Amino acid sequence: MDHITETPTIKGPADRFTGDVYLNMLQAPTEPGRLAVGLVRFTPGARTNWHSHALGQTLHVTDGIGLVGTRDGNIVRVTAGQTIICPAGQEHWHGATGTTFMAHIAMVVGDGTGDGTTWLEPVTDEQYGQPS
Repeated sequence: MDHITETPTIKGPADRFTGDVYLNMLQAPTEPGRLAVGLVRFTPGARTNWHSHALGQTLHVTDGIGLVGTRDGNIVRVTAGQTIICPAGQEHWHGATGTTFMAHIAMVVGDGTGDGTTWLEPVTDEQYGQPS
């Protein structure tokens, strides 16, 4: 058993996020396991770029109010205690609303060559649909 008492907080890179986002890796994918788990905190208006996961992604909201959007224009409002499952290959984004913080635990299973995430372009303000 490993007892982890602290994980470093890193700022989400600007080439993957709009706004201020902070990440604590809770579980790095190490062979033979491929599970990656991170606690991700979004400031108001912050969000991921469009992206997809080879084997899907599960998001469990721990605090605040967030949004999850898909290419078809569907945007779901999520709150603490709710879980969203993004299917394999589905292009999507997630983040806080324009006026609230949001934190979630993000879980992905790697594809054997990494975490299986394909990062794409930023979500525009129009796609986000929230005031800055």
